[in-house]
Amino acid sequence: MASNVEFHTGLPDPIGYACRLLRKAQRQGLRVLVTAPSATLAKLDRELWTFEEREFVPHQRWPAGSAGPQPDAVRIGRTPIWLAVSAQVPTACTVLVNLGADVPAESVDFERVVELVSHEADDAAAGRERWRRWKALGLEPSHRNAAPAS
Repeated sequence: MASNVEFHTGLPDPIGYACRLLRKAQRQGLRVLVTAPSATLAKLDRELWTFEEREFVPHQRWPAGSAGPQPDAVRIGRTPIWLAVSAQVPTACTVLVNLGADVPAESVDFERVVELVSHEADDAAAGRERWRRWKALGLEPSHRNAAPAS
């Protein structure tokens, strides 16, 4: 079961924040799975290539559905950051970053879960619901207000 659930809230740019967070995780040698809707993953995929000049955060998208070829064991083992619509992928990642509106049911299998919540009202409401779901699972989430100081 996840032992550490963190909420990073008040984000004006969740994708940009995720890029910086993933860069830091990659530099620390962590293996991270990012879950989000497909459109959000596509935007994150593009940003991980371009958010910082002369820098690349190694990552790969997990193919959605079962129609496409699945990554082989070598790629799974070498890729530090995976982007997927579901947490049900065999990546051996220990950290889950959630940019989606729901708590992935499989997320209890990760050592650490990071929930990213924008400053938008709908996303904040979904974040509060995820907080309640984590508490219902018997965990005590921590909170970090990541909104820029004004």
